[in-house]
Amino acid sequence: MTGDITLLLDKAGDGDQESLSQVYAMLYAELRRTARGLLRDGQSTLTPTVLVNEAYLRLCGGGATPSLESRKHFFATAAQAMRWIVVDHARRVLAERHGGGLVRIELDHELAQELRPDELVALDAALEQLGRVDPARKELVELRYFAGLDYAELVPLLGRSERTLKREWATARAALQMLME
Repeated sequence: MTGDITLLLDKAGDGDQESLSQVYAMLYAELRRTARGLLRDGQSTLTPTVLVNEAYLRLCGGGATPSLESRKHFFATAAQAMRWIVVDHARRVLAERHGGGLVRIELDHELAQELRPDELVALDAALEQLGRVDPARKELVELRYFAGLDYAELVPLLGRSERTLKREWATARAALQMLME
């Protein structure tokens, strides 16, 4: 299936919008699982279906077909789109409440930890800062936390051992904590 996805992404890179739609359809179940993990608290007005569909619209709806080179690149782009959607939603919720201070949060190794909107906005700001200093660790956080991928799924995508990824995850969590203080 990975080969089929790569071929379809190559076609999409040449401007074939239908190929990107086929990739999306093939990976829809994985994207929904990821979205369910992100929205596990059930208190959000976002649903997994809405989140996945919004991510699709961000990826494919603008008219221009994004240049996606591989399954890894597709998931990284989808994770980033879902992150933006969830953070935008959190910002809207905060705007409705007129603020509230940013607070320190613990990034647990458990995925889909419940985050309040103010915590999610703080995490997003810290992640942007981390990305300027260490793009590889930012990508790891996006794929692990926002896309919900476990270490076994990350090894082939990132080309690093599970042990290395665990060390980098711990370092990224510590860096995000410092950036959020």
